[in-house]
Amino acid sequence: MPSGILVIDKPAGWTSMDVCAKLRGVFHEKRVGHSGTLDPMATGVLPIFIGRATRAVEFAEKSDKEYIAGLKLGVITNTQDTTGEVLETRPVQIGREQLERALEGFRGDIMQIPPMFSAIKINGKKLYELARKGREVERPARPVTIKALELLGQQGEDLYTIRVRCTKGTYIRALCHDIGQALGCGGCMASLRRTMAAGFTLKDAVSMEQLQTASDPASLLLPVDCLFAGRPVLMLKSAEVEKKVRNGMTAVLPGLAPGEYRVYSQDGIFLALCQAQGGKLTTIKSFFEV
Repeated sequence: MPSGILVIDKPAGWTSMDVCAKLRGVFHEKRVGHSGTLDPMATGVLPIFIGRATRAVEFAEKSDKEYIAGLKLGVITNTQDTTGEVLETRPVQIGREQLERALEGFRGDIMQIPPMFSAIKINGKKLYELARKGREVERPARPVTIKALELLGQQGEDLYTIRVRCTKGTYIRALCHDIGQALGCGGCMASLRRTMAAGFTLKDAVSMEQLQTASDPASLLLPVDCLFAGRPVLMLKSAEVEKKVRNGMTAVLPGLAPGEYRVYSQDGIFLALCQAQGGKLTTIKSFFEV
């Protein structure tokens, strides 16, 4: 059965689940999941996990992400992007220097209130379900980290392009809204393209057209161990130790430095992500086909 990671350059108009549904049909595999939802209007890097590789989704979701976003000043909408209902328009009397200064306040650790149009649950109800009924509820602010925030240029009247690198759970729509509020003129997100997620970039991505015209779609899959490329490799040299790892048991490996390892069998098969501590090796998650 197919197993691996397919990095899709998601087109506008598709939901992340639309892409997963399409791939279930292409690969005839029910086990398909994605890392990090992209709104329908957004494009760019969407890592899809297929088969046994779906066990790695939880690790990918924790990673940093990077975006190129359009920031439209002077417009406030109910969705915090240009797809929503315009609630208010305001005159914009700021220049690039003022915008640059405003961005300084959003770098680093910040508190962010999630948009009403989001899948976060409050008292068991998804916020977007309440928002569609015209209801707005209080949302607690959440800590996020903006690791990079750069003004790339101006694309039109009151329309700017920014680059954002951020931690899990950051809403770029909310960031654009908050920047507009800080400037006093309001703002919303006009476009969004994700350029990096789970360590994958647009260079790793394939389009839906490339996928649909490929003679062998499985040839486009990346091996799941590439997600853990930052961890050192541990090749097992003992059949006894390999058996323990395959059975999820603790293996004793005196002298092994503490930390996480990509663990491979004697014949080079990726077995598991493991943790070494005190000369003992334990499995965090196994990935070999059973």
